[in-house]
Amino acid sequence: MASVPSLASTVQQRLAEGLSAALPEAGSADPLLRRSDRADFQANGILALAKQLKGNPRELATKVVDGIPANDVLKEIEVSGPGFLNITVTDEAIIRTLAARAADDRLGVPFAKDAGTTVIDYAQPNVAKEMHVGHLRSAVIGAAMVEILEFTGEKVVRRHHIGDWGTQFGMLIQYLEEHPHELDHKDAQVSGEEAMSNLDRLYKAARKFFDSDEEFKTRARRRVVDLQAGDPQTLAMWQKFVDESKIYFFSVFEKLDMDIRDPDIVGESGYNDMLTETCRILEESGVAVRSNGALCVFFDDVKGPDGNPTPLIVQKSDGGFGYAATDLSAIRDRVQNLKATSLLYVVDARQSLHFKMVFETARRAGWLNEDVKAVQLAFGTVLGKDGKPFKTREGETVRLVDLLDEAIDRAASVVREKARDLTEDEIAERGAQVGIGAVKYADLSTSAARDYKFDLDQMVSLNGDTSVYLQYAYARIKSIFGKAGERTPLAHPELELAPAERALGLHLDQFGETVAEAAAEYAPHKLAAYLYQLASLYTTFYDQCPVIKPEPPQEVAENRLFICDLTARTLHQGMALLGIRTPERL
Repeated sequence: MASVPSLASTVQQRLAEGLSAALPEAGSADPLLRRSDRADFQANGILALAKQLKGNPRELATKVVDGIPANDVLKEIEVSGPGFLNITVTDEAIIRTLAARAADDRLGVPFAKDAGTTVIDYAQPNVAKEMHVGHLRSAVIGAAMVEILEFTGEKVVRRHHIGDWGTQFGMLIQYLEEHPHELDHKDAQVSGEEAMSNLDRLYKAARKFFDSDEEFKTRARRRVVDLQAGDPQTLAMWQKFVDESKIYFFSVFEKLDMDIRDPDIVGESGYNDMLTETCRILEESGVAVRSNGALCVFFDDVKGPDGNPTPLIVQKSDGGFGYAATDLSAIRDRVQNLKATSLLYVVDARQSLHFKMVFETARRAGWLNEDVKAVQLAFGTVLGKDGKPFKTREGETVRLVDLLDEAIDRAASVVREKARDLTEDEIAERGAQVGIGAVKYADLSTSAARDYKFDLDQMVSLNGDTSVYLQYAYARIKSIFGKAGERTPLAHPELELAPAERALGLHLDQFGETVAEAAAEYAPHKLAAYLYQLASLYTTFYDQCPVIKPEPPQEVAENRLFICDLTARTLHQGMALLGIRTPERL
């Protein structure tokens, strides 16, 4: 089905027609329509137009209003202040528009068939290291953007750029070679989490050795050379680390209720064969130059504390390759082989300077241009209740699995308190859906660029801007249908709407525009804010507009059931785009 025009777009069109008819000299002037607290909409475009035409804005506004013929969409247009137009739409227009949305499986959200291809780089854990709270935001924000962009028609290619290469693996492999029993759990049935805990412990022991023993450091660096040269024994040990780490990654992402597929995991090692050619292209084209033996790219606006230019080092003086070479090779692959038109990197804001230099280098090389853009969706830090970076009492980084398990336990307690006829298995299932939803929503309801406090007590609260509040709103609607008997949802455009019905209806109509805005701006928090307001408006509607008891007239009940049904479908679809479940019973 074709997308359904929103009320805003319909009103905008009527006003534009009125402007052209009353003021032909204005051409195709924009009415500048927006939602308003004083009416349903307000148009401010006549102020700028009056300045352009050197006329009195209030007189021009009156002329435009007089030139708009009576119709079934615009109920009242009031000229206000210096020339604003306060616009009220008819109740009939609201319900007819909502009925058109309800008739569409996509709720009227546009689907762009000719959209481009976006490669999203997100959820980038490191091999042989446990995932911690710092990995949460990239995973959650990236997964939401995958869903939102795919829903709007974009072809999305997922990429998990895991850390699976470099000096640390020479260190790890050499340590294990010299301490073979440290990772001996072949005879034990261990989970992914236990295997990774062993790997993490091994990594810390190897790091301690590496930092304190110069001879071991030399042997570890030789092992890196063996790894890069493709030594079979060294590669086999490296592959073991990667395979065990992947099992763990999948277990964590499953707990996060995220779909991670093995072909989407292309780590740093996946670009090894491209590194030499990337450097050659950059040097031969003059984008990069040799400086003290290293291959560097310089920028006029990037300087260090001493005021001297800080380069992007693509190849070190000893011939080794850094992150820049890998990231630039990844751009080449994503643009030339995956045919990407957009590259979206969901990466910590602290890496902004690195990506600024990488993107500019790729532009100079011609890999990024007017047809291919690269954007860093930079995110802030997860803070503890004290406003400081989230740590354990011992000052250690908080393990992600511990955080998720605690959220699930807290949520299960909340569900158990409210549960009337749920079994223990159902309480456990709902607890996982509510707990993981709470963690995701707390992250996604905050602008990515901002830091936010991780407060589980607030996250699983039934009150305030939480996913639990939204999930309960959805479950409440579903419970209404269980009591509706033979009454069914049916739109009645001829009815007069109560204020709470109008407010909810107007907000429901904004769903398509909100999803499009969240996709265009890479801003999932705007969708989260929309859904919270939807649930809040529904709560007011529920309190003020009886659906079942006291029993309203049949047409009123059917119309209100229709509004309930569309609200539930919108909540369900919107939450799904954020990666959050909506249980029908809580």
